[in-house]
Amino acid sequence: MSDDAFEEFELPEPPAGGSNGDIGNFDQAGIDALFSNDGPAQSARVGLRAVLESEIINHERLPMLEVVCERMVRALSTSMRNLTSDSIDISLDDVTTVRFGDFMDRVTLPAMIAVIRIEEWENYGIITVDSSLIYAVVDALLGGRRGFEVMIDGREYTTIETALVSRMLKLVIAEFCAAIKPIAQATVTLERIETNPRFAAIARPSNIGAVCTFRIDIDGRGGRFAIMLPQATLEPVHDKLVQRFMGEQMGRENIWPHHMDQQVRATEVGVSVIMGETILTLEQIKALEIGQNIPFYAQPEQPMAIQCGGLTLAQARAGQRRGNVAVSLSTPVTKGKKP
Repeated sequence: MSDDAFEEFELPEPPAGGSNGDIGNFDQAGIDALFSNDGPAQSARVGLRAVLESEIINHERLPMLEVVCERMVRALSTSMRNLTSDSIDISLDDVTTVRFGDFMDRVTLPAMIAVIRIEEWENYGIITVDSSLIYAVVDALLGGRRGFEVMIDGREYTTIETALVSRMLKLVIAEFCAAIKPIAQATVTLERIETNPRFAAIARPSNIGAVCTFRIDIDGRGGRFAIMLPQATLEPVHDKLVQRFMGEQMGRENIWPHHMDQQVRATEVGVSVIMGETILTLEQIKALEIGQNIPFYAQPEQPMAIQCGGLTLAQARAGQRRGNVAVSLSTPVTKGKKP
């Protein structure tokens, strides 16, 4: 090819760009559609799929579960102090409802995920322990320096670290069982401890569950752990967990029945012993005079009725005791009935 022919060759015009720097006809919506980044997928969520995969969750409060968590915090603080011999501060961060898949996606790795089983409810739950709390517990149990921040290197946990954290998990399980015992009997066992969320999938990602998040501070170091109970696990005791703490059967205070029992037993009542009865007409009653005798025709050995408020309680016989007229019960006291 000669130099003249090369100069006459014309290159094609480049595609015209938009005013905002777009290349050709590709905009953000086109790029999302090309890479399937929530483009057509959003429009495909219709009908039942839209309901199952919706990010909006109908949050139903579980007041009694919050009471269980508050009770668990107080008991667990004492147990952790006895375990670590350090100053322990435990608080309840939140009790909320999330989807199981979203909850597992929020677990910051590396972490320990304990799979637990509730025997009476015939289902499972999980307890997640973040890495900062794991190193704080291991450091406290092995006598590490107080107030020293442990660097998290992202490695796999050793057998010793797993065994030490399992001691804390057993305390958490024991205190949870004791806290929920007034509501329902629950025998919780630790099935296994996983470090990969895929091996701790106890429910479908779209399933909803209750999450109780706790914060533990061990002398300036610590972290969070969370208890996740799917809706299927809580179903046997759901009716009890949605009750309000005050004014219902599960939330009543035990001091009032005992107090009322004491007051009722100390109440004084008057009883009457009917030694004899007779029937008089109104004319005879009007004709009664002072000093007149009224015959009852009752025999000394005849049983007499003991009444209270017009109701017959028992039968008795007349007698004397220490110079006073007395009666002796001849029949047991039964439910009062009208004579």
